[in-house]
Amino acid sequence: MKNNLLIFTLGFFVLPAFGWAQSAPDFKELLDSAMVRNSDLKMQVTQNKLTDLDEHKLKDIFLPTLELSGQVGYVNATARLTSPEINLQPFIQIPEGRYNNNLNISGFSGIAKADAKMLVYSGGKVKYLKKANEEKKVSENILLEKTRDEVVASVSKAYDQLALIHQSKNVLDESKKRLDINRKTADKALGYGLITPYDHKKIELAQATLDAKIVEYEGKKELLLTQLYILTGINKERLRLIEPVLSPVEMLSQEKGIEQRAEIRALEHGIVAADYKIKAERTWMIPKVQLMASAYYIGLYGSRVKTSENVIPAIPALGYEGARLDWRPTNINILPLFTAGVGFKWEIFDGKEGKHAEETARIGKEILQNKKEDALKKLTLNLANNQTNYDIATAQIALKSKEKELAKNALVQAEKEFRYGMSKSSQLIEAESDLEVVELEYQNAIFNQRRAGIELMRSTQELDIAKLY
Repeated sequence: MKNNLLIFTLGFFVLPAFGWAQSAPDFKELLDSAMVRNSDLKMQVTQNKLTDLDEHKLKDIFLPTLELSGQVGYVNATARLTSPEINLQPFIQIPEGRYNNNLNISGFSGIAKADAKMLVYSGGKVKYLKKANEEKKVSENILLEKTRDEVVASVSKAYDQLALIHQSKNVLDESKKRLDINRKTADKALGYGLITPYDHKKIELAQATLDAKIVEYEGKKELLLTQLYILTGINKERLRLIEPVLSPVEMLSQEKGIEQRAEIRALEHGIVAADYKIKAERTWMIPKVQLMASAYYIGLYGSRVKTSENVIPAIPALGYEGARLDWRPTNINILPLFTAGVGFKWEIFDGKEGKHAEETARIGKEILQNKKEDALKKLTLNLANNQTNYDIATAQIALKSKEKELAKNALVQAEKEFRYGMSKSSQLIEAESDLEVVELEYQNAIFNQRRAGIELMRSTQELDIAKLY
């Protein structure tokens, strides 16, 4: 009983998972996997992170900054002074005069400093740069749409090529079935002497040719499966289960124009960003204001302060020879030394650097405007070309459908005539070959029409998967 319960439990969880693993992926799964794996899309998304980083940097520019610095070293400084002697008159008669004296300070010093700064007003530059960065971000996100459409087009092409090769295999299989039937008829006709051995060999040759085409089909299919595997990362075992069918794309009336193309919308936002960049560069002449505060500590250790000459003059009458300054304090400290206030920077003349930056931004905007104008011309021509290609491809489907119908009727007639000995095997083989060629051309016409339809939808940024699959 326990064993049965264990088997039931394993079957309940394992078999559905196994069945799902062996199910054929639909187009949506292929597309979702390709979106995740596409290198161009991932690279573009990664590159766009730099714009997000610029946005954070602009937001943080008004945050206060705190900088700590310190220094330890040996100090030996000498100052040359010209000063009067100490005059003790009227108590002691000393001639007045001036003399040179060198004051020397030496010892080990320690300095510590803390600086805090905060930008209060940037002259409007940060505000305009933020808006320019926002427009740039929108432009980059729009270009992601174009890259996604390219991924859809590449996966769709590979998927439709697989459908085309699958339909080609069906055509070859049908031809093989008919040739097998006609081979039996030819065997009987040869036995009755109704056809020559040469005519019989022609049917054998047709069968060998068909077998070679089937081998060629298998090679093309394997190549397409490899391509889909590279695009999506889905294993080939599941990809082999795909049995797609080609059907024409029915185009509805277009609701958008070329102005909705990602390239045009991205350029428009780029131009707006350039306008903000010009305004930002124009703020070079406006003063910038910031708050500042500093705290210092200054210490002198193992120091010595001395003079080269007397600071107290000699008194000969008293037998006093004078005295130099020679002081050895234990340490000298200045703490705290604190400053705080508001500072501004006004570049009245910067060597035209600001004007050059503004002019550079103007030229950048002009380049974007020229690119937009050129893109509108090319996309207008592209739309007209894609519309023409789609109309021609759609007309080709109708033509190949009619040719296929005629070829089928011709083959039926050739089979009847061959069966009753009214025609040779060459005529039968020719009719069979004509039908095979026309059926393959019909499937190829559908494939071409689908490609033209996708490009037409992309012309106005209206690529809709629901219309394709």
